[in-house]
Amino acid sequence: MSSAALLEIIPLRLRSNPWISLWLAVFAGTIILMLAKEAVPLAFKYPSAWKLPLDVWISSFMKWLINDLDFGLFTFKEFTRAMAWLVEQPYLLVKSLLSTGFLKGTGSYAVQVFPRVSWVALIAGLMLLAHYIKDWKLSALVGACFLYLVVFGQWDSAMVTLSSIVIAVPIGIVGGLLMGIVGYRSPRFRVVLMPTLDLMQTVPVFAYLVPILLLFGFSAVSAMIATIIYALPPMVRVTLLALDQVSVEVVEAGSMAGCSPRQSMMKVLLPSARHSLMVGVNQVVMLSLNMVIIASMIGAGGLGHDVLSALRRLKIGEGIEAGVAITLLAIALDRLSQAYANRSEPLHAVGQQSIWARHPYSLTFAGIVGLTWFLGIYFPVLDTYPESWQITTGSFWDDLVRYININYFDVLEGFKNFLLLNIMIPFKRFLLALPWISVVAVVGLGGWQLGGKRLGLLTASLATFMAVVGLWAKAMVTLYLCGMAVIIACLIGIPIGILAARHDRFHGFVSVAIDTLQTLPSFVYLMPVVMLFRVGDFAAMLAVIAYAVTPIIRYTDHGIRQIAPHLIEASQQAGCTRNQVLTKVQLPLALPHIMLGINQTIMMALSMLVITALVGTRELGQEVYIALTKADTGRGIVAGVCVAFIAIIADRMINAWASRRKRELGLD
Repeated sequence: MSSAALLEIIPLRLRSNPWISLWLAVFAGTIILMLAKEAVPLAFKYPSAWKLPLDVWISSFMKWLINDLDFGLFTFKEFTRAMAWLVEQPYLLVKSLLSTGFLKGTGSYAVQVFPRVSWVALIAGLMLLAHYIKDWKLSALVGACFLYLVVFGQWDSAMVTLSSIVIAVPIGIVGGLLMGIVGYRSPRFRVVLMPTLDLMQTVPVFAYLVPILLLFGFSAVSAMIATIIYALPPMVRVTLLALDQVSVEVVEAGSMAGCSPRQSMMKVLLPSARHSLMVGVNQVVMLSLNMVIIASMIGAGGLGHDVLSALRRLKIGEGIEAGVAITLLAIALDRLSQAYANRSEPLHAVGQQSIWARHPYSLTFAGIVGLTWFLGIYFPVLDTYPESWQITTGSFWDDLVRYININYFDVLEGFKNFLLLNIMIPFKRFLLALPWISVVAVVGLGGWQLGGKRLGLLTASLATFMAVVGLWAKAMVTLYLCGMAVIIACLIGIPIGILAARHDRFHGFVSVAIDTLQTLPSFVYLMPVVMLFRVGDFAAMLAVIAYAVTPIIRYTDHGIRQIAPHLIEASQQAGCTRNQVLTKVQLPLALPHIMLGINQTIMMALSMLVITALVGTRELGQEVYIALTKADTGRGIVAGVCVAFIAIIADRMINAWASRRKRELGLD
């Protein structure tokens, strides 16, 4: 084809697809800006004189709240401390029952006046509960999980953690349920609620540890309040979704029966949505346990403190044992909540029954508690498991890491340097060298093309915010680390998801593996990579990949498996081979689900990046962490909001693309 013919074809194509013209204009503008960098420094670095001092304003407002706001009868600080006292009382009661016993006096002068529930009684009670909810298999699983805590010397710390969970979870459930009900009843409140939930779920938890610490003090109660805030949004979302899904016929039947709005909610809507609501309960439990390590930074103690302490001292064995303890605690509580959600209500027997026939499990547990309290006086082993009987694997893990470092140091270092020098650092320099105006234009144009002008304006505005508050360079480093981790996680996770979808036995193995990975505390991933690769971007990226790879595996597997069987049969009858069925039918149809998996991988990667600030990264997560150490509320919140905006941009654009693709495929 001649050059004249090419010149004639290109304008026709551009006119037929105006998006190509816009993208070429942005690309050309970027090239011109980079060539004329000296002439337009404003395009590359937002002027510091124009910076919006939002962090200063927020910090000043927080100081005013704490030091100056006075309601007359009490100050704002006294009000928050009173709230903390109210939450603390039930926590101290539960902690006395499970951990310390009931004490008289404080500090070293404290004397136990009544013992705690012994480890034997608590394990027996939980096993009875599991058997009552489901069967002996669940009972054995729960018993084994809690027995690990005893045998491996994690019992005391686990009971401190469980005490906070027992209080934080009900508050989170009730608070989320009430907010969800109000949002269901009030469309106006719902409009405000949804973006608030987006921010709560995407702002790094470190960012609101600072104001909580200032408002409620350094204590276990502050940690519980942070846990409640972190775990509450999923319950609100599930409540809204569950109530929306109740069929119109059921609601109308309640109205025809003469139910008032309150009766309709309590006697019709909530019972009908019970099974869906239990999914939210399960999420609150899991997120509360996921929070225990971060919460230990402001006074939570327990297993979270043990993991954090092990990380600081690079004691990988101790950290793994405490991390496994959190995981097993999560597994036990997760299985109990799931079994309760799927449990059918037993029929009530008619006629008079003895108290034993009505409450056999409760009476059995009460008997075990009383018996162990009495026998514990003569046999202390029933109350406190002897330290000489405990098992530890700490030395094994420490020796394993030492062996790998001694024998494979050159291999690991070579692999690390290859990726750093040839891929990671060039990508980082490329992002930092781009004009911020061009990046905003790309994000805005992408949002416009995928979801319309409204989405384009939103994404461009959120990206501009990062430059206006002076955190553009940190945001680009965050994007570099998150982008590299997500790409590698997809390269690993998508093939695993495909194999799991095509082989049932491998699917079962992968399901167990990713369920276990998702219950491991995020801090646990840091310890082995730091021990093997030391601090820095590479270690942080590996930890992010290990933490964030599970959603892309799960969504790829689910996306392929949910394809209608008749479509597969039709392609096979058309003569497609097994690989052609995968590439031409299954993957195209599963692509919207895979993209949603990538979306979740991005969300998890961003949440983990804030934690990797502990191992020397230089991005927005470090800003949040420094703000926590300096109690700088404004700095932490602004950096956290920037992380949230990156997450929101990715979420909105991917969801817009997935929705459009589903419509094109006729899947909606």
